[in-house]
Amino acid sequence: MTDIGIVGLGVISRQYLDTLLPASRVRIAAVADLDPARAAAAAEGIPGCRALTTAELLEDRSIHTVLNLTIPAAHAEIALAAIAHGKDVYGEKPLAATFADAARIMDAATAAGVRVGGAPDTVLGTGVQTARAAIDGGRIGRPVSASAMWISAGHESWHPQPDFYYREGGGPLLDMGPYYVTSLVQLLGPVTAVSGASSRSRDERVIGSGPRAGERVPVEVDTHLTGILHHASGAVSTVTMSFDGVRSTAAPIEVHGVDGSLIVPDPNNFAGDVQLHARGGGSWETLEPSAGYVDSGRGIGLVDLVAGEGRASGAMALHVLEVMTALAASAASGVREPLTTTVERPSLVPLTPAEAWRGR
Repeated sequence: MTDIGIVGLGVISRQYLDTLLPASRVRIAAVADLDPARAAAAAEGIPGCRALTTAELLEDRSIHTVLNLTIPAAHAEIALAAIAHGKDVYGEKPLAATFADAARIMDAATAAGVRVGGAPDTVLGTGVQTARAAIDGGRIGRPVSASAMWISAGHESWHPQPDFYYREGGGPLLDMGPYYVTSLVQLLGPVTAVSGASSRSRDERVIGSGPRAGERVPVEVDTHLTGILHHASGAVSTVTMSFDGVRSTAAPIEVHGVDGSLIVPDPNNFAGDVQLHARGGGSWETLEPSAGYVDSGRGIGLVDLVAGEGRASGAMALHVLEVMTALAASAASGVREPLTTTVERPSLVPLTPAEAWRGR
């Protein structure tokens, strides 16, 4: 069993706890937050868990792995501190707010001989993994293209503290893009170059709920981006991520090959129907789940890391972050951007029932 410590207990932490508490391979030994009361309240609901300061948690030698759920601007600081204390790190996306900081994390981990993993791990669920199995099994022939789209009016309509979505490290690309870009890399392989275009509809957003409802939040990042990804395999994919729309009927991800097409379910979720239309076929066929962690949730990537697989790796997170930052740079310059990183497609996740990955 691996003892883990969680740093950051915001909204997303509940989903991680729901996955990790039933998993027998990990034990949540400590939690820390800038708000000591929040840490204390979380610890009370976890058997044997201690509420510590962040410094105390990082210095505790009994904790093997740090789960970093802080805001993007703090990801690098916490990850580097954990690595300096000889701990493995698994973090929320993005790996860091900047590509340079993410590269520092990976360099430090290599030097220290520790492991890094990172969200999104939704791609390890049955949705994306079943689509991956269909592609690897030749069901659509040679993949030639894909599209990924996510359209929203913005998170300020429901999130009571939406500020960080509109600061450096936020925006629709860095917030939602990791789900889609990671899926595209899982399905089609690493990216070699990108081209992008972006825009910003307004300079302020109005919070729509909670105690700050009506308060205006400054917008410091572009809120609509469209990009082209050139994969090493020869496939070309397009992405659109936006806080400047309202609704779309487009499939979250489509993958097209010479012998068929796939509709891939929303990669913000772990499951969903994968649909195949084969060349010469009369209609779409819904595929039975054939790969992935069944009934998984956020944190399954940490379970996978502890089990020795590490499919939601730091190397993947670094490559995906470079894809996204290169897209933003290309959008600003109007020039196609080559990438400096690459990553191997991780091994397919066999169809794994919940009782198996929980170790029960």
